[in-house]
Amino acid sequence: MGKATRAAYGETLIELAAEGLDVMAVDADLAGSTTTAKLGAAYPQRLVEVGIAEQNMIGVAAGLSLTGKIVFTGSFAVFGTGRVYDQVRNTVCYSELNVKLAPTHAGVTVGPDGGSHQMLEDIALMRVLPRMRVLVPADYASAKAALRLAAATPGPFYVRLGRAEIPELYTAEDDFELGQAKVLRQGSDVTLVACGVEVNAALEAAQLLEQRQISAEVIDAFSIKPLDTATILASAEKTGRVVTCEEHSVIGGLGSAVAEALSEELPRPLARVGVKDRFGQSGEPDELLRYFELDASAIVASVEKLCA
Repeated sequence: MGKATRAAYGETLIELAAEGLDVMAVDADLAGSTTTAKLGAAYPQRLVEVGIAEQNMIGVAAGLSLTGKIVFTGSFAVFGTGRVYDQVRNTVCYSELNVKLAPTHAGVTVGPDGGSHQMLEDIALMRVLPRMRVLVPADYASAKAALRLAAATPGPFYVRLGRAEIPELYTAEDDFELGQAKVLRQGSDVTLVACGVEVNAALEAAQLLEQRQISAEVIDAFSIKPLDTATILASAEKTGRVVTCEEHSVIGGLGSAVAEALSEELPRPLARVGVKDRFGQSGEPDELLRYFELDASAIVASVEKLCA
């Protein structure tokens, strides 16, 4: 097992600061959990702690960005996108400020904290906002790359980070670009388009499907907005059917983005693996992935149903 994507946060901010970038972080009483506290320990003047005041966190970040800073915000995803939506929309995105939202603890893999803290609507909330870019890294290395990409690109970003330790899929040498998906496995019978923790589940499912004589192509949709429609459509044209996989509601997230692209340009049979319009609940991460039918066996079942 590798590291959690949130583990990349504080470490990457320290690296960026050491490289000379004028980065700062603003957190809302969760700097230890989000790991922005590491930046504060290394560079005390680069971390602003506002307490349990997430809306103020966005306001402070917006103000700091107007002084030329590259500003990242912390908190948990349920607070860092939901509670602050008005401020993100009308202050950050409307004015196209250089603020990067990178809250942690997204999805059901938050675990025992339960449904109140398992944010399953954040991708939908962020991708609908004009000028907002949305990145969902699949492991520690790609999380570092996403944070670096956000820091290097002017304007609003949402980088979705998680709490649970997940397998390593990439190395520090792998390159990531805005609007770029990665084809991790070639296939001919079905395209699996996944993001976040579901990328590893899709790769596991592809191995299981191979035993059933079904050849699955696996795509990591690292950049959900902008979406790499060219890569996804080319794969869909080759395989003839698509299954999306996300640790998020099936409404408004990756599945919706892919469905929109297919319906407009290349209609093909589509199935969506995700949380079916419900809240999460308490449990261990692996247990919850099984319960909400997000694991490899659930992906296999969805593929077999679509192929039938």
